[in-house]
Amino acid sequence: MKKWTITLLMLMVALTAAGCASKDTAATATPTATKSADGKTNYEGLTLKLGVQGKGGLYGKARQEKWYEQAFEKLGVKVEWAEFQSGPPMTEAMASDKLDFASLGNMPVIAAQAAGIQFEIISQILEGKQNTAIIVPANSTLKDIKDLKGKKVAVTKGSNAYNLLTRGLHDAGIEASEVQIIQLQPNEAQPAFDSGKVDAWATWDPYISINTLTGKGKVLAEGESLGVLAPSFVIVRKEIADKYPELVTTYLSVLEKSQEWEEQNSAEATKKYAADYKIPEAIVEGMLKRSKSVNIPVSQEIVTELQKTADFQKSIGTIRKQIQVSEVVNNKFIEEALKSTSSSK
Repeated sequence: MKKWTITLLMLMVALTAAGCASKDTAATATPTATKSADGKTNYEGLTLKLGVQGKGGLYGKARQEKWYEQAFEKLGVKVEWAEFQSGPPMTEAMASDKLDFASLGNMPVIAAQAAGIQFEIISQILEGKQNTAIIVPANSTLKDIKDLKGKKVAVTKGSNAYNLLTRGLHDAGIEASEVQIIQLQPNEAQPAFDSGKVDAWATWDPYISINTLTGKGKVLAEGESLGVLAPSFVIVRKEIADKYPELVTTYLSVLEKSQEWEEQNSAEATKKYAADYKIPEAIVEGMLKRSKSVNIPVSQEIVTELQKTADFQKSIGTIRKQIQVSEVVNNKFIEEALKSTSSSK
C-alpha cells in the first residue's frame, strides 16, 4: 500500500477518535443573548460549536484564515471546532447540545429527523450525482449491480453509500438478504478491498477517486447512473436557528466566501487540499470533479429525492418513523446570505 494511502487511513482513524472524544464534552445550555440600549443584540458569552469532517478541504481554508472567527467575533461570539469522521456522530452531538452546525450527507440527516433530533437544513453543499459509488477491483468480472447477488459488499451502515447500495439493489430486483453486506468503516474497508476479502465496496470520495485513479479499482455503478442522488447539507441546531437567525446567516455567508475562494483559485485549492490530506494532486482533481461543491437553497427536486430515500429506508426498517423531510428544510437563511454576499460585491 502506498505511503499516502496509509497516511490517509491513519488520518481517518484519528478523526474517528476525535469524533468520539467530542461526544464526551459536557453539554452546556445555550446562553441567551440580550438587547442593548440601542436595540442591538448582545451575543457576549455565546460560543458556537461548528462540526466538520476532517481538518482539510473547504473548511480547512476557512479555519486557516480564521474567517469564521473573524466574522463572529465582530458580534461578540466565540467559535469552537469539532472534527468527526462521518455524519451520524455529528447528529448525536447535536442532539445533546454539543454541536450547533454540521455539514453532512442525506442519510444521517434523515436518520436524525426520524430520531426526533431538533435541527433545520439550511443549505445544500454537494450536488450528490457522482460522489457515491459501488467500486470493484480493477480485474473484477462483475459488470452490473445485478452481479452482486451472492457477493461480499463492504459498506458503512447509515451512510449515503448504504442508501445507494440498498436502493440500487432494490431497483435491480435483488433483496439485500441476497447479498453478503459487510459493515465496515472506511479504514477497515480499504484493506479488505485491497486484499480481496470483499468483492465490492459501496463508498464515497475520496475513496472512489483513490481507488479508481490509481488503477486499483473501477466503478461498477454510481449514484447518477442508478438514479440515487447523495446530496450533502449544512444543518443547524433548531434552538440556534430560532434564537439567533443573524448568526445562521453569518455562518452561510462565510461558507459562501470559502466557496468563492475555491472557484476562483482552483490550482491553489488543489495544492492545499492535496497537502491537507497528504494525497496526490491528481486524486484531489478527481474528487473536485466528482464531488461538486455548491452553497445553494434546497430545491423541490432535492426535497423529493430526500423523501424517496426516507420512504425507502422506512420500508426496509433502517428508520422506524415515517417523516416528511420538507418539515426540516428552511431556505430563508441561505437566500439571505446569498443576497447579502451579492450586494457587497
